[in-house]
Amino acid sequence: MRGWVAATVVLVLLGATAGGVYQRSFQRGAAALKEASNARLDLFASVVEARVRRLEPVPATIQLNPAVVQMLRHGKAAPVRSANGYLERLNAHLGSAAVFVLDVRGVVRASSNLSTHDDSRLGENVAYRPYYLEALAGRSSRHFAMGSGGQAGYFAAHPIHDGPQVVGVAVIKIGLDALEPTWDMLGAPALVTDANQVVILSAQAPWRYTAMSPLTPDQRVDMRLSRMYGDVHLAPFPLTVEMAVDVETQEIRGFLEVDNAASPAQGLPPSPAGYLVLGRSLDGMDWRVLTFTNLASVRHQSLLDAAGGVLAVAVVVFAALYLAQRRRNEREKLLAKRLLEKANAELEQKVELRTQELTDTNALLRREITERAQTEKNLRAAQDELVHAGKMAVLGQLAASITHELTQPLGGIRTLAGNAAEFVRRDNAPTALENLAHVDRLVGQMARLIEPLKNFSRKSTACPGRTDAGQVVAQALFLFQLRLRHEQVTVHNDCPTGQWWVWCDANRLEQVLINLIGNALDAMRDTPHKQLHLHGEVDASANPAALRIRVQDNGKGLTPTDLAHLFQPFYTTKPSGAGLGLGLVICRDIATEFGGSLMAHNSDLGGACFSLGIPLAPSPPACIDLPAP
Repeated sequence: MRGWVAATVVLVLLGATAGGVYQRSFQRGAAALKEASNARLDLFASVVEARVRRLEPVPATIQLNPAVVQMLRHGKAAPVRSANGYLERLNAHLGSAAVFVLDVRGVVRASSNLSTHDDSRLGENVAYRPYYLEALAGRSSRHFAMGSGGQAGYFAAHPIHDGPQVVGVAVIKIGLDALEPTWDMLGAPALVTDANQVVILSAQAPWRYTAMSPLTPDQRVDMRLSRMYGDVHLAPFPLTVEMAVDVETQEIRGFLEVDNAASPAQGLPPSPAGYLVLGRSLDGMDWRVLTFTNLASVRHQSLLDAAGGVLAVAVVVFAALYLAQRRRNEREKLLAKRLLEKANAELEQKVELRTQELTDTNALLRREITERAQTEKNLRAAQDELVHAGKMAVLGQLAASITHELTQPLGGIRTLAGNAAEFVRRDNAPTALENLAHVDRLVGQMARLIEPLKNFSRKSTACPGRTDAGQVVAQALFLFQLRLRHEQVTVHNDCPTGQWWVWCDANRLEQVLINLIGNALDAMRDTPHKQLHLHGEVDASANPAALRIRVQDNGKGLTPTDLAHLFQPFYTTKPSGAGLGLGLVICRDIATEFGGSLMAHNSDLGGACFSLGIPLAPSPPACIDLPAP
């Protein structure tokens, strides 16, 4: 929590520093930029006044030429030619656009340019011009106007007196083209407005002849009557500029934000910092000069100064934090050392107290391990006893059939032995040997009956190995051959010998199959046409691959309750006293022991189907024939 508070304080301090340094640097940069711009504005204003206003007194001197006054007084041709020549020489000497004289009706009577320029053409009536009306009233006037030929200029007019009477007006038109080279001295986009706040001069084409303030209907009517701007449509200025005028210094100040999306059409490049607007009013001309200085350089420098200030403060803050953290670490080290010494002493005491407890616990754990090992050993022995008991139970079920099978060979042996003895007394050795041969055959038959029973009943521990699944199935069916023949069971066995080799204990696998076949025979006890199917196939989807042996019957099948509790201990579907309900439990445990599985479901034959999965045995290594020595 303290760390978050400290981080917040540092961030606030750095933010305040950045803001303060940025504002101060921006203000200082803007002030320096303003000072430089004002100096350039003063120089530009001086140049404009020098190039435009220097010719304003000229119309007052035109009446001093006698030919001009005589022309206005009498209107004869000789004075007209003399006046035209005088005005032409005067215009050439001054470098103005035109010099001409109007009579009291506003008609051009004499001109320096004759018929070559707009308002100065001979015979042109310009009585609608404001400069003519004011001069006719006896006052000197100065106006910007666009000539009828489309050439803009600055017109200065003065009345011509013949005694006390005004008999005409002298006008000089000063061209503004000479001001174009002066834009570069401002070092920024600039414009000049007249008394109507209309941009009359600018190096930016989109700004020319636009109104910086909304024009009133009266202004538009006056402009229309005086044709001050000719036929040009005065559109609004493309930028919104808010300016303030200092009453004492007549200095114009303002700020402009340029929309980046529309800046190409507005005449200014985009600038995230905006523009500083400065202006001057030209003395005696009702003109204003405005410059638009980009503040990007000031903003960039302010950002650098802010970054430097933040870096300096950050260095100081982090140095202070480092020293404070170092002192804190030293205090914490001393405290940790004392605590460690105390904890070490307490730990030694606890170790001494608990060493004996650990020793006792260790001895108890060893006894428990010994007991658990003995319990597991007893459990395995009990499982082996249970498996052997299951074998004995199967042998008990087969005892009657086996006894019946052995009775006939024993009777034959007794008869043949007696006959052999009698033939010996009669010295009939060939016949006696023939009887003994029959006895040997019967003894072999009895051995073949007893040998599988001896192998099956032998008590042994599980020892997995490569086992011929078809051979084990044949041995299991052999033990039931008497019962199968007696109960007339049709056996379908498609588990041939030598086709599938599995990895398990053959004796245990035989016990599982005997149990499953015995259950199938019990389930078909009341079935008229008994059929037993033993089907084997390789289950490649199992991991590892396994052989699945299905034992199917057409008995009464399994109920849902049987399927739910079939592999639970002591659950049996046989009549009371006919079984303990442990056979299938033992079979499943045996299958699980060698990595297999045992499942049950109802078969398509109408009875039950038990599916026994046994892992396939790995292939034996191939034998290599060595060359004979």
